[in-house]
Amino acid sequence: MYKATITVKLRPSILDPEGKAIEHALQSLEYTRLSGVRVGKEIELTVDAEDAATAEKLVDEACSKLLANPVMEDYTFELQEL
Repeated sequence: MYKATITVKLRPSILDPEGKAIEHALQSLEYTRLSGVRVGKEIELTVDAEDAATAEKLVDEACSKLLANPVMEDYTFELQEL
């Protein structure tokens, strides 16, 4: 068994309206030294696999088919043995 922690972020070339809204709110709260806000998501799941290579393959397939939009998003993940 493995725990996968997946991070999904918009590609740098894609506009991030949510990040811009947060950046604007930070500026209005006088956090003027904070900028370049980008918003992503983190997904955790448990993988029932015999070995790390199989777990990695399963997570990568799930990310590319469902958890991330390959046109707009990049993803990374880490596996931890349970």
